[in-house]
Amino acid sequence: MKCPICGPKLSICCSLLSIWGIVMLGLLGVFYKIHSVALFEDLPITSEDWKKDNYTLSVIHEKYDQTAYNCFVAAGIYVLCFFFSCCQQRMGSKSNYEMS
Repeated sequence: MKCPICGPKLSICCSLLSIWGIVMLGLLGVFYKIHSVALFEDLPITSEDWKKDNYTLSVIHEKYDQTAYNCFVAAGIYVLCFFFSCCQQRMGSKSNYEMS
């Protein structure tokens, strides 16, 4: 018999937080991918980047795309956490069912 790592309440809480992370980071990644102007201040641009002579619009688009990629990777990690939490929930419910 497999032993669950998380309890039933913790696994439900982690599942809900994972769903929120997937939705939030997925939407944020989409908005970065379409180069939303409202998110320009959140790009990883330093003051040294502004001083360079070759700082063009293509560099800004690369920063947008890299940040979108980072958001999608983080959303993927939340998907893995969601599946782990669901498995823990099922394992916990099966062990509680077998005990009673």
